[in-house]
Amino acid sequence: MAFDPSQSNAVDTLNGHFKESYADKIKDLIPEGVKFYNMVEFNSADKQPGNYYHQPVTLGLEHGFTYGGAAGSAFALNDAVASAHQDAQVRGHELVLRSYLSVAAASRSKSKNSFVQESKLLVQNMLKSMVRRMEVQLMYGKSGLGIVKTVSTTSITLESYEWAAGIWSGAENMLVDFYNGATLVLGGAKIANVDFDLKKLTFTTDVAAAGVLATHKVFYKGAKANEFDGLHSILSNTGSIFGIDAASYSLWKSNTVEVGTNFSGGEAVLSFKKVEAAIARGMEKGLADEEVTVICNPKSWNDLLTEQAAKRQYDSSYSENKIKQGAKEIEFHGAAGMIKIVSSIYCKEGYAYVICPKEFSRIGSSDITFEQPGFEGKFLKLLENANAYEMRCYTDQALFCAAPGVMSLLTFIKNDN
Repeated sequence: MAFDPSQSNAVDTLNGHFKESYADKIKDLIPEGVKFYNMVEFNSADKQPGNYYHQPVTLGLEHGFTYGGAAGSAFALNDAVASAHQDAQVRGHELVLRSYLSVAAASRSKSKNSFVQESKLLVQNMLKSMVRRMEVQLMYGKSGLGIVKTVSTTSITLESYEWAAGIWSGAENMLVDFYNGATLVLGGAKIANVDFDLKKLTFTTDVAAAGVLATHKVFYKGAKANEFDGLHSILSNTGSIFGIDAASYSLWKSNTVEVGTNFSGGEAVLSFKKVEAAIARGMEKGLADEEVTVICNPKSWNDLLTEQAAKRQYDSSYSENKIKQGAKEIEFHGAAGMIKIVSSIYCKEGYAYVICPKEFSRIGSSDITFEQPGFEGKFLKLLENANAYEMRCYTDQALFCAAPGVMSLLTFIKNDN
């Protein structure tokens, strides 16, 4: 039989089908459970290609005052004392996800519509994987995924206060590194199973024999030295971040509010009183008339919802025939304005974060995309040494906070629900 070019699946044809089918729909596939990623706007740093994004910030007031009293004399003036200005800098960090589509899968789906069906699951899962990985990076970049509590032969149990279920959902076959401070103890350990009840990870290798111990931290494979500062890292920073030293400028240092006293039995339930205390700390450094968002673990959110139910007031929409229980978000008014409390499965159980979302941005050259820079319109390529097409998902970005001083980290939290 003669070769029929119309029946072949050329790379250009497949790329065209991909673009036609997904180019306008990709954002619609972002999982709803990803909260912080959707909360923070992406701003392209194309004004500084290949280099840092610069943001001038004011960190102090003018102090060149002179008090002349009531005498009306020609008194001498004190010297000017300039306000403090610094240049915050941030640069995007690259992240690439590779996936394969076998030639057979493409060959057996010769029409455009068939190709869409064959590739749909792969595209959706890639995007979900990428956005979820970015959500964890945005929350806990440079802070680690968890802290080891106990170790057995091929498994570890994580500290409850460092557990966030969203990090480990679908984590089978994921590779992680174990660190003792800055020292790599075990690299590339593969997760075989996740026990959500026990907060336990089982591996395909003997992690105990490799030297993994309690207090060691878990990171994504290869992430520790290559990821940007996440929310937790920014709000717990006491040194230099974005090129500015928080030890020298109080407005560049976030606030810490202890809900309990420690993580060794002194934890306490998160309450509205503690949330308001955290907001008050932010107001001391300039937070005023802003919408504030509290990101907390779903268990803490349930504790707050239980507390809120006892204080609930019904408006004109109340009906004696129908009462709706529950909520997706909790909102109330505080001294600084509207306060929105949002639950996130990516928030660790022992912490909560009081933030002003408008002060955060995602800075970089590219948000999540299936197009490769310099090869726009090309989504698939044929591999040289394998009978498959390769698809890549790419981003180059980092989290930036323009006003860390108005944010607060709530710590030492336990959950009653």
